Amino acid sequence: MIFLYLFLTFFEIGLFGFGGGYAMISLIQGQVVSRWHWLSMGEFTNVIAISQMTPGPVGINSATYCGYMAVKNAGFDAPMAILGSATATFALVLPSFILMLLISKMLMKYMHTQLVEDVFSGLRPAVVGLLGAAALLLMTAENFSTPDNPWHFYISIALFVATFVGTKYLKINPIAMIGYAAFAGLLLLY
Repeated sequence: MIFLYLFLTFFEIGLFGFGGGYAMISLIQGQVVSRWHWLSMGEFTNVIAISQMTPGPVGINSATYCGYMAVKNAGFDAPMAILGSATATFALVLPSFILMLLISKMLMKYMHTQLVEDVFSGLRPAVVGLLGAAALLLMTAENFSTPDNPWHFYISIALFVATFVGTKYLKINPIAMIGYAAFAGLLLLY
């Protein structure tokens, strides 16, 4: 039964997750952590960290890992958990595939009409809001610690600021910054 719920949940996320993987993070968190309790918030934070560091789209990587962990936490063995990964991933990409098949011809034909332009201009603020919600959801004690533990908290804030300044103003390669921040975090926090 968990496979059916996984399929329906990730199909719904794929259907309404406008804006790509980062915009889907809040939807995935709401379903996987809050609604179904398949993962804890700490496990979900690990999902996001691994999804961002592995190659490929964040939404698909998240669905794959969430599907695996949901089935594994339900008491199934590893081969069934891999099937859970495949189910969640397939369900996430299926709505996009179906929608693109259905509307691609019509969109190309009517792309420059006022109605289509109005729809896209209405979607832009929604996507920005979803990305903002994802950023706020990741500002948790698991990611930044708390002022109760000042050493971890200030190190987390300093790494965040250094990474932001390094990528935004010093134009350091983001992949290199991930490596630098990971190395600094390992040295300073453990």
